[in-house]
Amino acid sequence: MSKLELLSDALDYIESNICENITAEDVADACYCSKSYLQKIFRYVNCCSIKEYIIKRRLTKAARDLVDNPSVSILDIALKYCYNSPEAFTRAFKQVWQSNPSVFRKEARFTQLYPRQFMPIKKGDDYMNERRHVDITELYDLFVDRKECYFLCCDIKSLAPINEISYKAGDLAILEVLKRMDKVAGDEDVVFRIGGDEFVLLSNSKEIEYASKISDEMLKMNGQTFDFEGRDIPLSVYVAITRYNSKVLKYDELFTSLHKTIKECK
Repeated sequence: MSKLELLSDALDYIESNICENITAEDVADACYCSKSYLQKIFRYVNCCSIKEYIIKRRLTKAARDLVDNPSVSILDIALKYCYNSPEAFTRAFKQVWQSNPSVFRKEARFTQLYPRQFMPIKKGDDYMNERRHVDITELYDLFVDRKECYFLCCDIKSLAPINEISYKAGDLAILEVLKRMDKVAGDEDVVFRIGGDEFVLLSNSKEIEYASKISDEMLKMNGQTFDFEGRDIPLSVYVAITRYNSKVLKYDELFTSLHKTIKECK
C-alpha cells in the first residue's frame, strides 16, 4: 500500500467514525499498520498529529451543527462529538475557534471556514509564511460542498533533471508551481497537494469554461524560468481538468481519480 493510500484510508476511517470515541491506535489498527509509521506520514502531510486532526475535525463539524441546527442544544452537540460535559466541550471548542459555543452560535461566525489556500508544505518555507490556508480538517466539507465543481490537476514535467541540479532547485520548482497556480486562481479557489510534484486546484465553479480558462493560463506559463543561484531554469507542467462524480465522497476514491487524471494527461 502506498503512503497516499494509507493516508486516504486513515482519513476515510476517521470520517466514518468521527462520532465515536476513536484513538490514533484505532486508526492505525484499521489501516493495518503501526501507529508510529502512520503518525509519521500523517504529521508530514497534514502538519498535525492524528489526535489533533480528530479533535479539530470534530470541532469543525460541531461548529457547523451549532450554526445550522439552532434548535439542538449545546449539550446534545457536545455528546454527539464525544464530550461528556458542556464544560469539556467549551474548553476544547474555545481552543480551536477562540470563542465559546454559545457566542459562536449567536454570532454565526462561520463565514471564514474556507480561506483561500491549503498547501501542506513543511514549516519554514518562505512561501508558506505568505499564505492563507484552508485547514486539512475542513477539506472534506469543502469537497462535499463543491461536489459539482471542477478540479484542475497539475504535475511538473521532468522534475528529475531539476533535482539532479540540486534538491533545493527541485523544492523551488515546486514553490514556483504553487505561485503560478495562486496567480491564476480565483478568490474562492483552493489549492492543495496530492503528491511530491502533483497539485490540485479545486474551483468554486460548475462551469467548464471557467476551469478551461485557468488551464489555458497555466499552460501559457510553460517554459518560463525560475532563478536558482543565478541560473534560469525553465519549468513546465501538465494540466488536466476533471470532476468527481461519485455520490458518496471517499478520500481514497477521490485521490485515486485525481492521480488517474494526471496520469492520463501525460
